[in-house]
Amino acid sequence: MNVRKTLDITGEVCPITFIKVKLVLEDMEPGELLEVHLDCGVPAKNVPKSVVIDGHKIISLTEQGDGTICLLIEKDGSAFKRSNDQA
Repeated sequence: MNVRKTLDITGEVCPITFIKVKLVLEDMEPGELLEVHLDCGVPAKNVPKSVVIDGHKIISLTEQGDGTICLLIEKDGSAFKRSNDQA
């Protein structure tokens, strides 16, 4: 698995955390991987949930020794296809 992009949103607060993730995912191709570094707590709960609701896949969620989380997301093409099918 090759990570295409890495995003560090540590120190950011919701909903900015998910907005930044969503913007990066929109610029990626289906099947590509995004590695996201975020704080434990609220962002670690909300971002993965929102990513799945948006139709993407969580590959892994790993606690780091520094109190942050490393989240690996696979962009799913079905959400993109659905929006294009409606056009």
